[in-house]
Amino acid sequence: PGTTTINAAEAIAVSRTDDLLAAASGDKNAWQRPVVASTQLQPVTFSDKEAIWADNAATSRYFGSVYLCWTSFGATNSPIVFSRSTDGGTTWSDPLTVFDAVPTATTGPTSCTIRTDSRGKIFVLWEQVNFPGLSHEMMARSTDGGLIFDAPRSVADVREVGRIDPVHLANGDPRLTFDGVAGARTSSGLQVDIANGAPSGRDATNQLVMTWSDARHGLNHEQALVQASRDSGNHWSSPAAAEADGDRPDFPAIAISPNGVDVYLTYDAFLAPWRETTASSRPMQGVVRSARVGEDGQIGDFQTLHRGAVGDARGSSENNLCCEFLGDYNYVAATRTFGTAVWNDVRNAAVCPAMNRYRQSRLTANPLPKPSPATDCPAKFGNSDIYGGTYAPPDAGGDKQPN
Repeated sequence: PGTTTINAAEAIAVSRTDDLLAAASGDKNAWQRPVVASTQLQPVTFSDKEAIWADNAATSRYFGSVYLCWTSFGATNSPIVFSRSTDGGTTWSDPLTVFDAVPTATTGPTSCTIRTDSRGKIFVLWEQVNFPGLSHEMMARSTDGGLIFDAPRSVADVREVGRIDPVHLANGDPRLTFDGVAGARTSSGLQVDIANGAPSGRDATNQLVMTWSDARHGLNHEQALVQASRDSGNHWSSPAAAEADGDRPDFPAIAISPNGVDVYLTYDAFLAPWRETTASSRPMQGVVRSARVGEDGQIGDFQTLHRGAVGDARGSSENNLCCEFLGDYNYVAATRTFGTAVWNDVRNAAVCPAMNRYRQSRLTANPLPKPSPATDCPAKFGNSDIYGGTYAPPDAGGDKQPN
């Protein structure tokens, strides 16, 4: 009783709570039963790379509506789809196709995100991957609460980060990794935020900010590029690098304060070049930075608020053990006085020499037997974490509460 059956490989479900404190403390009874939002599924459909957003500015005529987008990965095409709820997530509209594309092994739409301005205009953005060619960050907008979207258009040119990993390729999966052979998967998917004046909406500038990791200067010279728009995405500033010197930034995330005064950025900083062998260390750490926004909307120079402890990405692992795994799980949110960031962190992950040898051997004609993590590796192998903290901008004293 109470079990939901889905006719698909993977569906999107939404959980809700009206008791934030209880939910945050781990009380599962504070949550209502999940509602499956990705209807009209086929057995081969793999719904993934989802994002959810609530219209949170009281000046919006759609205040309180909730919006959801994802990629509906399928056998023949993989559209970006959108669904809306006007009753707090109890029911969801049939998925609306915002953008459709025929994917290949290294192309297709992914990594959608949603924001709303103080008047209720909806912005859906995603990446159209065209590796090894020029990829694009894309945008579509709705002014009627998500019933109709305008034509999708490119808002930024992108050069994918990473390199085709020979270990993944040997498995028939031409996956890009950021740090080396049998490394951590990567992409140049974007993240977006808007200064919509929430919760009142009265001090909104409605400035959009966007970031992604870009390799237009080549492997090992990646940048966390930032663009901004103050006219609903009609025009965008030129992309500007926001990473600290010496960092190779992966999976950057961005947020702007509701009043449009401060911008916060977080990313995983890799501190070594792409490695040809698993025998070499792959140091990385989480970084949080911020910048002040001028009255004209220009974003100033970024300053570092926090650098986390350094770990070695080789201590992470996919479930199949062939390669590392970190994931695109970096996020940041902003209030009028501080930003809160979370990032992938491997400070507590132990490197396993036996696993390194096994991963390297997968490029040979006679791979080594797969090690057992329980008996052949240190106890903390695979112990990657999500770390985070709360930070004030530099003129307010920098770190407030790093964790």
